[in-house]
Amino acid sequence: MSRLVDVALPTVLGAAATTVAAAVLEHRPPGGRRRWERTNFAGRTVSLLGGAAAGVGAVAGPVLAAAATAPPGAARAARAAHGGAGAARTSAAAVLAASAGAAMGLLDDLTEDATGAAKGLRGHLGALRQGHVTTGALKILGIGAGALAAAAVATPRRTSGTGRIVEILGGAALVAGTANLHNLFDLRPGRALKVATAVSGPLALTGPGTPHGTLAATALGVAGAALPDDLAERTMLGDTGANAVGALVGTALAAHPSRTLRAGALSAVVALTLLSERVSFSGVIERNGVLRRVDALGRRPR
Repeated sequence: MSRLVDVALPTVLGAAATTVAAAVLEHRPPGGRRRWERTNFAGRTVSLLGGAAAGVGAVAGPVLAAAATAPPGAARAARAAHGGAGAARTSAAAVLAASAGAAMGLLDDLTEDATGAAKGLRGHLGALRQGHVTTGALKILGIGAGALAAAAVATPRRTSGTGRIVEILGGAALVAGTANLHNLFDLRPGRALKVATAVSGPLALTGPGTPHGTLAATALGVAGAALPDDLAERTMLGDTGANAVGALVGTALAAHPSRTLRAGALSAVVALTLLSERVSFSGVIERNGVLRRVDALGRRPR
C-alpha cells in the first residue's frame, strides 16, 4: 500500500499544480488571450496557455512532491551518509532544469526570430557561428546552463575529481537532450506528452519512494493533466511546456542510480536527436502502423 501511495501522491501533486496553473492562466492570461493564440498543424486556433501551465506544473510539482514525501530525519541522515543525493537535492535539480526549460521555451514561443530561417540544432548553431543569435540559440545555451546546474546539484557525492565531473557532464547532457527531444516530438497534439508518459511511467512504477521515482511520478501527473486539452487541440505545449516537461523527465533519468540506465538513456537521446536532423519523426510514425495508431489515440480526427 505504501508503494502505491509513493507513486500516487507525487502524481496527484504534479497534476494538481498543472491544473491550478491552467485555471489561473485561463482566468487572467498575461498580456491578453490573443497573445497566446497560435495556429496548429491542422489550421485550428489553439492556446499556448496549456504549455505555460505545464511549465508551471513541472517547476512547482517537484517542490510539492518533495515536501509531501520527505523522509524522517534519521532516514535522511542515513541516505546522505551513503552518498545519495536525497529527495530535496533532486527536487532542487528538477526545479532548476524545468525553470530553465520553461523560461527559454517561453522566450522562443513569444519572440519571433529575426532570421526566421534557422531550424533545428544544426541551423541554430550554424547561425550562431555566423554571428546571428537566434532565440533558438539562446534557448540551447539557457537550457544547457540550467541542465548543468541541475546535474551538479543532483549528482551524489559518491565520487570525486574527474569521475564526478564526468557524471555531472553526462547528467547535464541527458537533461538538456531530453528537454530538446520532447520539443522535437511536439509536432502533433499529445505526442510529446505521450513520450513523457512512456518514459516517466516505468521509472515511477519501478522506483516508488526514491528521488528519481518521485520526480518521474510528478512528471507523469503533469503530463496527464495537460494531455486532455492538448489532444482536444484546445491548447498546445509549445516550447514552454515541451522543454519544461522534458527537462523534468530528463532530471528523473539523470537521478537514477544505475549508470547503465543513464548511459543507455543518453545514447538513445543523442541518437534520436542526430536522427531528427535527417529524417522526419512524423513521417516515420505515419509509415508504421503501430506507432501511427498510438500517436493518433485520443486525438481529434482531421
